[in-house]
Amino acid sequence: MAFMRALFSAFAAGVLILASSIGASFADEADEANDVVWIDVRSQAEHDISNIDGDPLIPHTGIVAGVLQAYPDKSTPIRLYCASGGRSGRAVNALREAGYLDIENAGGINDARRVRGLD
Repeated sequence: MAFMRALFSAFAAGVLILASSIGASFADEADEANDVVWIDVRSQAEHDISNIDGDPLIPHTGIVAGVLQAYPDKSTPIRLYCASGGRSGRAVNALREAGYLDIENAGGINDARRVRGLD
């Protein structure tokens, strides 16, 4: 009986350790997701009509200067969106040429909402 209790205790301890390491892994992924910067590259007029709370507006026509000023670390993960993905695609190319490493075109504003569970 003592052997079974010891075996159960060891098993339970292993499960707790595994569960806490899995929890830490999910927390790390959530932290990484929270570190992503989402930028609206549409015009001020479009942004005034509809926007995602907390996302900065940096119009695509001034994307490199605006991002350099706001996010000088070129390894910052940045996701860009516009109305349909065209302007954000051009902005991605401009930022890559400026040396930014983790830039993605998220498509349109509705795509950005959907990916983030905001729709």
